Amino acid sequence: MTLDEAWRILQSNQFKKTKNRDRILTYFSEHDRYITANEVRTFMLEDNPNISFDTIYRNLTTFSDLGILEETELNGEKHFRMQCDISAHHHHFICTACGKTRNIPHCPMESISVNLSGYEVEGHKFEIYGKCPMCTAN
Repeated sequence: MTLDEAWRILQSNQFKKTKNRDRILTYFSEHDRYITANEVRTFMLEDNPNISFDTIYRNLTTFSDLGILEETELNGEKHFRMQCDISAHHHHFICTACGKTRNIPHCPMESISVNLSGYEVEGHKFEIYGKCPMCTAN
């Protein structure tokens, strides 16, 4: 997702453009990986030493709810990243060391042969966690 697309979504949902929102979205657009709220806070403190963790987390939640950011949980902590540009259904390998992702175009739901007679599947989430080649080498 581009910054322009993110702002169109926010403005169409009556969210104003603020300095904090702009800096947070810019930070995500410059980092193609999952990022914690604490990492965002550290970045934001450089220009705004009085920004609260609640302000940051509230914005991250709003961005996630609107589909601007994707979120996952690693080691008991939420991590966020800019929504993928890939519109086709896919999943991710997520590096637990650096947060970078790799798209997995195959969906494992296609090969799961579980008898779910009478159940209505409304969705699923599939992620693989480990270390990328660069982190494994280091």
